[in-house]
Amino acid sequence: MTTLLISDLHLHPGAPQVTEGFLHWLDERARGCDVLYILGDFFEAWIGDDLLDLGEQDPTGNAALAARIAAALRRLADGGTAIYLMHGNRDFLLGERFANEAGASLLQDPSVVTLGGKRVLLMHGDSLCTRDEAYQAFRAQARHPLWQEQVLAMPIQERIALARQLREQSGEANSNKAEDIMDVTPDEVGKAMTEHGVTTLIHGHTHRPAVHDLEVDGRPGKRYVLGDWQPGKGWEIVVEAGGEPRLQAFPLP
Repeated sequence: MTTLLISDLHLHPGAPQVTEGFLHWLDERARGCDVLYILGDFFEAWIGDDLLDLGEQDPTGNAALAARIAAALRRLADGGTAIYLMHGNRDFLLGERFANEAGASLLQDPSVVTLGGKRVLLMHGDSLCTRDEAYQAFRAQARHPLWQEQVLAMPIQERIALARQLREQSGEANSNKAEDIMDVTPDEVGKAMTEHGVTTLIHGHTHRPAVHDLEVDGRPGKRYVLGDWQPGKGWEIVVEAGGEPRLQAFPLP
């Protein structure tokens, strides 16, 4: 049994190299795997599943991109691969409609799954960055069902403008933050792993791919951080039956 995990592709029309690289990866690498986990920030932004209704009428190109990606995932699912989608800080409005069209299931953040015969905690990772208090305040707001309901009730063009505004504000805010503030808080990592009774954590979000050795309640543990995809380069974690997770980079055509 082979399980693949990826995150932080940030798919959008302005990065066609990553889109084409991902579609190639699906055909050449993911085809035939048993399970695929996508741990958030799959899309650079997501304004609601009704984006799919716009089709070619969407001047941003996001609707056409989303439909193409959903169709590619559906082909993978129809081949027998179980696909799970977790929300990230960019695409937290991904809903059941997109998941259904992609042949995928939405996965709660956090979730504990069994990989290689071991219980593993999966997260996007943004909730671990507790030193970024401004972001955590926004995250709490954006995850609230009432806020999401109000946003999704807005006309779609207003949501497109809102998403653009939020991305610009995020970029400006992050440029003025210290690097350690945007990384995970070590104590929060230990707290999450203890709470869920695991010694292995896999997440994305920080764009700092690495394997960290740590201690969880006196036991050795590991934290695997997936990298973000760039033109020419992707990141994945591979778990074979009975094996340990393996973090690796690979070239994108």
